[in-house]
Amino acid sequence: MGLKEKIKSNEKLKKLALWMLMPRNQARPRLWVKLFVNPLKHKKGKHSLIRRRTRMDVLPFNNFILGRDSTIEDFSTVNNGVGDVLIGERTRIGLGNVLIGPVKIGNDVMFAQNVVLSGLNHGYENINVPPSLQKVSTKPIVVEDQVWIGANAVVTAGVTIGKHSIVAAGCVVVKNVPPFSIVGGNPGKILKQYNHKSQQWERAK
Repeated sequence: MGLKEKIKSNEKLKKLALWMLMPRNQARPRLWVKLFVNPLKHKKGKHSLIRRRTRMDVLPFNNFILGRDSTIEDFSTVNNGVGDVLIGERTRIGLGNVLIGPVKIGNDVMFAQNVVLSGLNHGYENINVPPSLQKVSTKPIVVEDQVWIGANAVVTAGVTIGKHSIVAAGCVVVKNVPPFSIVGGNPGKILKQYNHKSQQWERAK
């Protein structure tokens, strides 16, 4: 059993490790973790950029990768506390975005402003315990290559958005989106799909 598994299996060790990594009731790492541990653990590709006003709540026990020539714009928040956040190459994460892992984003992806992706859900079933104190569940979000997501869209846990698909502004995506599709609305519905035979974008029937 490795060190990580030993810590996870021992509740006291787990609490001590979490206290050392981040302040109580806070999602962000302590300064020493940010300065000395994360640069050794997390990967940032050549010519990639994280803007100065981005909130990076990334911890060393899960992965964070930002691919070559990719950018995370100001006022965004990235949190890998409950799952990896993996971002591909030539991808732009727009102003004010929120990424809560587990999230995997492909290459040549565009996110507009205020897009939210959360692979996390809080438990609520026990009515005698506040949701904030109940166990969380996670389901990975996958955004494939060449996707464009419009402003104020929300992608919920467990959803995969297929290659070269477009999510309209304000859309709430609760189901998988096939490749080469346009979705819009709340909940999101397929509006158009690309027909490879006719080589046209056609309205969904």
